[in-house]
Amino acid sequence: MTPTEAPTRDAYAAPAAPPLPVKMVIAGGFGVGKTTTVGSISEIEPLTTEASITEVAAGVDDLTHTPGKTTTTVAMDFGCVTIDPTLKLYLFGTPGQERFGFMWDDLVEGAVGALVIVDTRRLDDCFAAVDYFEHRGIPFAVAVNAFDGRVEHPLDEVRWALDVSEGVPLVVFDARERGSVRDALLTVLELALSRTGG
Repeated sequence: MTPTEAPTRDAYAAPAAPPLPVKMVIAGGFGVGKTTTVGSISEIEPLTTEASITEVAAGVDDLTHTPGKTTTTVAMDFGCVTIDPTLKLYLFGTPGQERFGFMWDDLVEGAVGALVIVDTRRLDDCFAAVDYFEHRGIPFAVAVNAFDGRVEHPLDEVRWALDVSEGVPLVVFDARERGSVRDALLTVLELALSRTGG
């Protein structure tokens, strides 16, 4: 701008505020797709704490429906995604085995809500996660991961089996597909905002 030119309105515009950081938890049983979910949508290289499944662990963790699984999360998964210029989600994936449950309180602290992923071939694996969020009053949605593009049971049967209220959203998604993961996360976000009157 030369000395004779008048400044434009844009020259005085305030810089755009950074997006609001929002924490969300991805939970569920062993091998349901938590790490895949975070990896599918994260705009950064996800931080994972994967360890090889040992013979001892294989004797404890049921690999019947996940025979190709060779690693497991032992602390957490972490990723992030910008939803829009005003909002950025920070995703924390929990370990699925009960023996790592002592980490959950720290991982969940400050989270607006959770996405509980279930595999309908073994619904009992997600009871602990559903109970955890129900007892703490943390908003959560149940996301049925469509393994091989299939869901073993209708959603109304899944809701009955999990004994979750109608106020808990229940969706089908594919943990490998970015758009599908985004829609599931937005379901949790909308639920959390409705609880806070946002």
